[in-house]
Amino acid sequence: MALFEIITEEIKKAMLAKDKVRLEALRGIKKELLEAKTAKGASEELSDETVTAILQKMVKQRKDSAEIYASQNRPDLAEPELEQMRVIQEYLPKQLTPEELERAVKDIITETGASSMKDMGKVMGVATKQLAGKAEGRAVSEMVKRLLS
Repeated sequence: MALFEIITEEIKKAMLAKDKVRLEALRGIKKELLEAKTAKGASEELSDETVTAILQKMVKQRKDSAEIYASQNRPDLAEPELEQMRVIQEYLPKQLTPEELERAVKDIITETGASSMKDMGKVMGVATKQLAGKAEGRAVSEMVKRLLS
């Protein structure tokens, strides 16, 4: 069953359970997927990579919003954003632990033959493709910098 159908079923369950936060998050996912499907030049079916990228963007948006609300001393607004972020993360592939990320980045550095910060672009190009959906871009970048310096 495609993610779109799964989300539709989950929306029905959330409506019956009267789970407002989950319902809002699921409707947001469905909206983003519909927009991506109907965008100019898009194909009818979304690839897994596209769906993962959309979900990651949504998680990042919720996380950034929650940080802003928290910095402005508004936990009443930050908490729903964090709850929605957790719901969206359920549909993403399992994220790498810091140890797994370090191991993967070390393998990529060895594979590309990188030896200094000058090679960061080469390493990031490969890492971004291989670790898409498995780790946040900022975490990958920080790990590459740490291992190359």
